[in-house]
Amino acid sequence: MEKYENRIRKNKQRKRRNAILSVFSLLLLFSFGFFIGGKMSHKKSNVVVSAANNNQKEQEKKATDENMNSRESKVNTDNKSSDGKGFDPYKSDGKKVAYLTFDDGPSANNTPKILDILKSNNIKATFFVIGQCAEQNSELLKRENEEGHTIGNHTYSHNMKYVYSSPDNFINDLEKGDKVIKSIIGSDYNLKLIRFPGGSFGTKLAPYREASIKAGYHYVDWNDLTGDAEHNNVPVNSLLNELKKYTTQEHVVILMHDAPAKTTTVQALPQVIEYLKSKGYTFETLK
Repeated sequence: MEKYENRIRKNKQRKRRNAILSVFSLLLLFSFGFFIGGKMSHKKSNVVVSAANNNQKEQEKKATDENMNSRESKVNTDNKSSDGKGFDPYKSDGKKVAYLTFDDGPSANNTPKILDILKSNNIKATFFVIGQCAEQNSELLKRENEEGHTIGNHTYSHNMKYVYSSPDNFINDLEKGDKVIKSIIGSDYNLKLIRFPGGSFGTKLAPYREASIKAGYHYVDWNDLTGDAEHNNVPVNSLLNELKKYTTQEHVVILMHDAPAKTTTVQALPQVIEYLKSKGYTFETLK
């Protein structure tokens, strides 16, 4: 009888122990699941935040690009330039002069072709170079200089959000661009000729214009363009038609680009030159 009761008692203890273990296991499993779920939720939250941040950056870049394209699709009717030396490319003198200018280079694919076309026509142009691009294509900058073209500074970064965040940042970026140009074509480079990214016009840029003059720079915008800044692969006919809208003045400063994507600018250039010649223009560089 006693053995039977002991066996009953042990069975109850075993069942109680198993029940406790089962409850503990369930609690442990629940806690682990809650932990994993929290981690996954946190990870998912991070992914959502990261995606939102990336989307915001893309939208900001798109807005900046659109702002740039919008500004560079306009002709500056004020003929904006600033030069302490008294040089005014817009001043009428009874001669028809075209200043071909190329921004945003040098690029490995387009700049050499543009230089070849200019050389075959015995024309000198003005290249407003981006410091970062000049670092990447230093031999092309040397070639531009050696073949008698004028080199201007188009800032080091061409990052409108940065350069137009303060006049100090603008000047710092210009000075950084100067150092790059001098390191490639020689320390005697001191032209101080610049072009504002997007142009210098507008009341908001008045402090930047003042800062650039105070720092010893002179800037030149444009009063004619082909419209190649509007988007990539603008048809050649469209580029020519845009150019013809503004060739009514004696002196035209023509905005074009030799950035990597501007392949149709290269295609249009021989016709641009031929058209200008047919209208009696000669070609000079900015100073």
